[in-house]
Amino acid sequence: MTLRLAAPLLALLLVPAMPVTAQDASPASVADTALPAQLADFDAYVASAQKRFDVPGIAVAIVKDGHVVLEKGWGVREQGKPAPVTAHTLFAIASNTKAFTSMAISMLADEGKLSLDDRVIDHLPWFRMSDPYITREMRIRELLAHRSGLGLGAGDLLYWPGTTYTGEEVARRLKDVPITGSFRGQYAYDNILFGVAQQVIEKVSGQSFQAFLDSRILGPLGMTETRYNSDFLKPGDDVAIGHAAFDFKDVRPLAAPMTWSNVAGAGGIYSSVHDMARWMQVNLADGVIAGEGKDAKRLVSEARHRGMWQLVTPIPVNPSKVPELAPLTPNFSGYGEGWFLSDYRGHKLVWHTGGWPGMVSRVTMVPDLGVGVVVLTNAEMGGAFNALTYRVLDAYTGAPKTDWVAAYGAALDRQRGDADAGWKKHLAQRDAASKPSLPLAKYAGTYRDPWYGDVMIERDGNGLRMRFAKTPELTGRLEHWQHDSFIVRWDQRWLNADAFVDFDLDHDGVIRGIRMEPVSPLTDFSFDFQDLRLAPVPEQKKP
Repeated sequence: MTLRLAAPLLALLLVPAMPVTAQDASPASVADTALPAQLADFDAYVASAQKRFDVPGIAVAIVKDGHVVLEKGWGVREQGKPAPVTAHTLFAIASNTKAFTSMAISMLADEGKLSLDDRVIDHLPWFRMSDPYITREMRIRELLAHRSGLGLGAGDLLYWPGTTYTGEEVARRLKDVPITGSFRGQYAYDNILFGVAQQVIEKVSGQSFQAFLDSRILGPLGMTETRYNSDFLKPGDDVAIGHAAFDFKDVRPLAAPMTWSNVAGAGGIYSSVHDMARWMQVNLADGVIAGEGKDAKRLVSEARHRGMWQLVTPIPVNPSKVPELAPLTPNFSGYGEGWFLSDYRGHKLVWHTGGWPGMVSRVTMVPDLGVGVVVLTNAEMGGAFNALTYRVLDAYTGAPKTDWVAAYGAALDRQRGDADAGWKKHLAQRDAASKPSLPLAKYAGTYRDPWYGDVMIERDGNGLRMRFAKTPELTGRLEHWQHDSFIVRWDQRWLNADAFVDFDLDHDGVIRGIRMEPVSPLTDFSFDFQDLRLAPVPEQKKP
């Protein structure tokens, strides 16, 4: 979910072009404040982004100085069907949920029920990381700041692309997820610790996370269109359908929405730009719900809101390899508590992105200008939401008008070219005439990873199939690559996550284990196959 993505790798994949239609928001919900002149052609600009990045539907809301100045939809909810995207269409906002989880933690801190400096084990005595020191010293703030020592996306296979583990089971399995960095030593985006934060919220508040969100955040803000996760979508809801490029090329709608009920605190929420405009308004007002004087109510204290927007984990700044994107290089970059922090043309940005099967999104705020923009899309195309976001930011910062669609299009071309070159390198180094060391039947069996669990390799006719015990979508056939290496081709081709499967044999030709690694650099980092350490399970020890 990306949920998954800080800067989604899958966000530049191909989705087919759709006819462009636009739906204006209801006039009562949008202020009369005029848009900057630079946005006079915004409809046409959105159309160009849809065409370049092949996005079926997009929704955008802009707020300025406490007012909603635009909320609108373009395109269609599902490819090949006429239902239009509107300001009220629901999209999976994925990792944009993290800010809601952070807000809940801060609200409980305001009530004195916890401190961000509390140790996690003070509230969850069963909590364990694979390093005893980190277990003892991990603070609640660390759950929200991506500096735990876990690797990029570590543990994501426990819930992605959808598993039968419960939320607590996911959190408890952290004790075996490998630590690849130093505690508090560097930034590495994770999702699983936001699932732990959800467990803290439920323990401290005495409510389910869903009940807390509904009663303490969504209700007071009037976010009546927002749903806790896809399990809570209602009949008749105006919901967008996600679209993915099967095998990175053949684009289709996804059959059904996915749920991350076992780690909803990292990325479960569905919302509309109409509701997300309300979310930006309260954040730009330092936690104050709309109203003046005695009518104003606080969602969170000013001090705690300020804390969420202060840098906790620095992120190294590297200039873009695409010259067209060089002007976007910030002077500083980091992560606060559930929010990315950086600057653009002298203004601090508070922002986040979200990646979900078939949907990606971005929320961006410029506090000193009172500006916020949210872009929700039903395709895996980060170039689209970024191009639209920076067109809006340029308009309000007085920057020169720039064609960010073209700039991000160049980044897309480079990314695809690099992926093609990588595959050609693999092909050039392959010994296609080689054979497996063992009869195929010898590779079959149950293999167990300490943190994920069991993976089965089974005979199927003349070949082999791989099946992840807790993940229905991760089932596919093994195709021999070379020597004792295979490629698993997943049955669900929208995953775009085929992986090398390398068997390790000892000196007697006995299999000692399996290592895996995604084939394509375009595969989303939440497929953290590289962290698996699969070992054969002797027959008598199989559950």
